[in-house]
Amino acid sequence: MMVSFFDQFASPSFLGIPLIAIAIALPWLLFPTPPSRWVNNRLITIQTWFINRFTNQLMMPLNVGGHKWALLLASLMVFLITINMLGLLPYTFTPTTQLSLNMGFAVPLWLATVIIGMRNQPTVALGHLLPEGTPIPLIPVLIIIETISLFIRPLALGVRLTANLTAGHLLIQLIATAVFVLLPMMPTVAILTATVLFLLTLLEVAVAMIQAYVFVLLLSLYLQENV
Repeated sequence: MMVSFFDQFASPSFLGIPLIAIAIALPWLLFPTPPSRWVNNRLITIQTWFINRFTNQLMMPLNVGGHKWALLLASLMVFLITINMLGLLPYTFTPTTQLSLNMGFAVPLWLATVIIGMRNQPTVALGHLLPEGTPIPLIPVLIIIETISLFIRPLALGVRLTANLTAGHLLIQLIATAVFVLLPMMPTVAILTATVLFLLTLLEVAVAMIQAYVFVLLLSLYLQENV
């Protein structure tokens, strides 16, 4: 029996074995593989069109050096969307509600963009810490502020994804609980509340896709500053 609403975000385990690894690996088994035939089916066609459009949109602001990240960012986008969408199904677990997992994605990728900038163009990368035309008395203060904002970026990436998904799941559970409580006492109010729950679920489907897109888009913007 669930003691707290936050128990739904606890990592499930079976016989003492954490199941988060299965929750992370399972989505990859659901992706269809392209057949060897010349004409693909509708599902493969939609998947290919979506990935191509997303990759073109993501790589447009980047130069040729940043196009090496196309496969990584497109794979991350599809992976996050799949995990977020599967987490909306009943009796499932959403790994992206765990801050540790999101930080595990955010920190290495952000650090890779910083290292690339320091290696290829250190002057330009360090120039982002001090805006052009800054008065001399403000130079030390701005350098400290920009350095702090640079190191806050991976934290903002992970916390944004975790907070949005956690808040949505909590709100859905709260409204669903209200529907079950009101149904025997006030059926009309329960039906109206169920309608709000349905609309909120549609909103959460959009949030699940948008947050995955925002996560990858911000990574591409960080990469754009360093290539």
